[in-house]
Amino acid sequence: MFLGIDVGGTKTIAAVLEDNGVITESQRFPTPQNYQQFINKLATIVALFSTKDFKATGIGIPATRINRKDGIAMSFANLDWHDEPIQIDIERLVGSPVAIENDAKLAGLSESMLRKPMRLLYLTVSTGIGYSLIVNRKIDPNIGDSGGRLLLFEHGGKLVPWERFASGKAIVEIFGKQAKEIEDPETWDKIARNIMQGLIELIAVTEPDLVVVGGSVGGYLDRFIKPLTKYLKGLETPLLKMPKVEAAKRPEEAVVYGCYDYAKEVFGL
Repeated sequence: MFLGIDVGGTKTIAAVLEDNGVITESQRFPTPQNYQQFINKLATIVALFSTKDFKATGIGIPATRINRKDGIAMSFANLDWHDEPIQIDIERLVGSPVAIENDAKLAGLSESMLRKPMRLLYLTVSTGIGYSLIVNRKIDPNIGDSGGRLLLFEHGGKLVPWERFASGKAIVEIFGKQAKEIEDPETWDKIARNIMQGLIELIAVTEPDLVVVGGSVGGYLDRFIKPLTKYLKGLETPLLKMPKVEAAKRPEEAVVYGCYDYAKEVFGL
């Protein structure tokens, strides 16, 4: 059995997976803003699982800087955590080897496993914005750690991080509603235009065969795929062809499945 832990800016999902990757148990809880409270809460959640013996654990974290050699998450996108020894802490908690990685990279890895080998750009629009490039089912380590916080664009007359006007948190601040509550096509058109600004830059840099959109906002891609495609196509050139954009097949659990895929890869299981 394997354990997958998806640490998000607002919620955490912990799941037990069989050796073939099927989820048998899962629990969700609000992510505490205090790191030690998170560890304590996770210990309580793991104790609820009927399975206690894990071959390996994968954990996806919204970290923008990770010391992968020592398993330390140095800075986070939407959590006030700094220089946390998360790998060692989780190993002590669950009693198995632990592999840590940026959550968007694990989500992209998971989605790539459901498709033929290709260059896949994964975009998660949730509390924040994350992205990754997966090449033939392998994570490109040079793309994605910084997420949407360090991509700057002109918006409202000044340069601001992409995440500040296009993330799920920004949608609530700008429109006063969560994505699931928005039905108005005009509002979704504005959201699509904001998402497009960063996405076109990522497409130009990574030249993917396919763009997959996930996350709590990406789960409603059907509501804004038409305007998003229209805006992207409007920027197409002979040297820059727009790839197909499609929804994540497992938008809510992509990171958890990616934790499983990555742990198997890291530990050769």
